[in-house]
Amino acid sequence: MSNAELLNKVESALNQIRPYLEADGGNVEVLEVTDENVLKLKLLGSCGSCPMSIMTLKAGIEQAVKREVPEIASVEAINVTDIDDPNAVMPERMQS
Repeated sequence: MSNAELLNKVESALNQIRPYLEADGGNVEVLEVTDENVLKLKLLGSCGSCPMSIMTLKAGIEQAVKREVPEIASVEAINVTDIDDPNAVMPERMQS
């Protein structure tokens, strides 16, 4: 499978979960698929500053992509916010 075909499959998988990310004011941008089939992403909007972004990445994004594109070995984000980051901000919908 060519890199372009792989990227198309990845985008298709991400499009299935984008409405959920957008509902919380976030999104995701594909940066590259490495030679080792590691998908590199950038979390956008509130996803980039949410302390739950690692959970969103691993439990949501990575699972959705790997289910649709088993060729992907793993998913990494270049800007995951640490859950203890004092600047982390929860999406407004999740705040009480």
